[in-house]
Amino acid sequence: MPSPQKAKGSAWERDVAKFLSGLYGESFIRAPGSGAYVGGSNKARKEILHEGQVRAFKGDIVPGQSFPKFNAECKFYKQFSFHRLLQPEPLPQLEEWISQLMDVADPGDFNILIMKFNQIGKFIAIESKHKSKSKNYIDYWSNTTGSNWRISNFEEFFTRNSDLVKTLCA
Repeated sequence: MPSPQKAKGSAWERDVAKFLSGLYGESFIRAPGSGAYVGGSNKARKEILHEGQVRAFKGDIVPGQSFPKFNAECKFYKQFSFHRLLQPEPLPQLEEWISQLMDVADPGDFNILIMKFNQIGKFIAIESKHKSKSKNYIDYWSNTTGSNWRISNFEEFFTRNSDLVKTLCA
């Protein structure tokens, strides 16, 4: 039986996949093993798998067929220190999540970190180079990637940027 934290994270991944399936009219599913199969020390596996297999094991969400460049990491935690985003030193927890996301990324991928926090809300982080539309956001400099990331509200992001995501993932 999985730990309560693992079950909570898996349920969030299924919720995200269901949301994306409804939004785009394609099948998005939770990845078996949540992306660990081709991440970290298992990167060499990408060399022996075909494109469809890599896509199925990359990130936490297996995207619909017309989203080959989609790479997502999902996180559901009790709390998050948003105030630390405004401090000059990097936020270790966020750096770790970005590192996990980028560890399996291929050049040209649309990389998205999808986060949920108890009694706080749902948020996303994407690389700022994508010029997404948001009313409210926080820019975060990542030492992991050496680039800027935009953190914004989950629902607002997809309301304003669903076409952009589809274009960048095609």
